[in-house]
Amino acid sequence: MQETEQKESGKNNSLKKDIFEMVLYLAGVIIVVTFLYHYVGQQVEVSGSSMEQTLSDGDRLILEKLSYHFDKPKRFDIIVFRPQEAERNLYYIKRIIGLPGETVKIENGYIYINGKKIKENYGNGTILESGLASETIRLKEGEYFVLGDNRNNSQDSRSPKVGNVEADAIVGRVFIRIWPLSEVGKLTHQIETKVSE
Repeated sequence: MQETEQKESGKNNSLKKDIFEMVLYLAGVIIVVTFLYHYVGQQVEVSGSSMEQTLSDGDRLILEKLSYHFDKPKRFDIIVFRPQEAERNLYYIKRIIGLPGETVKIENGYIYINGKKIKENYGNGTILESGLASETIRLKEGEYFVLGDNRNNSQDSRSPKVGNVEADAIVGRVFIRIWPLSEVGKLTHQIETKVSE
């Protein structure tokens, strides 16, 4: 009788240990996944055509969040950010054009950085509306000027609803396209560009 009770007690202790280890394991997985989601990367889906021809409606992307903890965003990075006057779960995806401390102006369809015309071939068409950038915009420390690649169908830093993007509003940088399958691959951000003298 005593031997049977000891066996049952041993089984109960073993079961409790197994349950405890399983709970501990699941808690560890949840912590790791939460960390990866908030600080390393997550999947996002493009909604709309403001980044055509680079990105299309329905494209699925991996957003990486880690690099901006160690380095500042660079010109032409494609970023996801939360606009100043956005609904709770609304995020925008645009391309960085102007960096902190620079001036930005759009005149006659051209972008001027610090008074010099920038030549870049991301834009899908000549810019027809300069918006806020029809006057020179001076970016403060930690502010970025962003545009959609589909320049004439994009709500971006030219609009008062978006304006300059503050560093703490940036969620991360678009890294890889994972859908559609025909377009899978790493996205190139910086290309050789020239500023006219």
